[in-house]
Amino acid sequence: MDKKIGFIGAGNMASAMIGGLVASKLVKASNILVTNTSEAKLIDLANKYGVTIAGSNKEIAENCDIVIPAVKPHIYPAVLREIKASLKEEAIVVSIAAGVTLEALEEMLGRDKKIVRTMPNTPALVGEGMSMLCPNKQVLQEELKLVVDIFNSFGKTEVLPESMIHSVIGVSGSSPAYVFMFIEAMADAAVLGGMPRAKAYSFAAQAVLGAAKMVLETGKHPGELKDMVCSPGGTTIEAVKTLEDMGFRAAVMQAMVDCMDKSKEMSEKK
Repeated sequence: MDKKIGFIGAGNMASAMIGGLVASKLVKASNILVTNTSEAKLIDLANKYGVTIAGSNKEIAENCDIVIPAVKPHIYPAVLREIKASLKEEAIVVSIAAGVTLEALEEMLGRDKKIVRTMPNTPALVGEGMSMLCPNKQVLQEELKLVVDIFNSFGKTEVLPESMIHSVIGVSGSSPAYVFMFIEAMADAAVLGGMPRAKAYSFAAQAVLGAAKMVLETGKHPGELKDMVCSPGGTTIEAVKTLEDMGFRAAVMQAMVDCMDKSKEMSEKK
């Protein structure tokens, strides 16, 4: 990709995206420009990946074809106001801010600007992210493909209508936290059974990783895969019964509904 990509901010998500881009060789490391309030963080990124440290947010806007403000949602208005007048005519602004709608982004930048709203998740840090992209009407198909390629460099990507953003937040954006809680609970039980904690985390995490891979690679329904493990009168069906008795699936579904409702509330406040 013969484009310059600018990151305003260098937190965990930006670092994950930069790492994916550099590892995939999708873009030259020197063509990735970064700003951040912490000079130490910038020096660390430059030493690790070979990216270019930009002198200001305005410099990124003036020189980059794709601009990614990687800051907290409440900082977006100030950052977008700062770079608005300096953006290249065909620049694409890629938002990773939760709760900031395309309409709000267009109000801040102008309806003539090319904008892609995205929802990545933290497994991008290990190259296994799941991201949703939603472009505004100004973004051409070939331009959208460039953004898809960027996000595919650290995981998988789907282009979906913005109306699905709340479901995406529930099932993907926030869900790593639920999975971490599940792994922690399984490990705690293993420790209760006498397993050393480090081994318990390893067994629990690998089981979740392997189970997820089976869903993705076999194409089988999760219920069918569950049935394959449940022998008649066996240990697994006993555990499944306990989970059902204690409302496991209902609790997960209600948690996600609450998550989606909170996402809607945050969007309305913007």
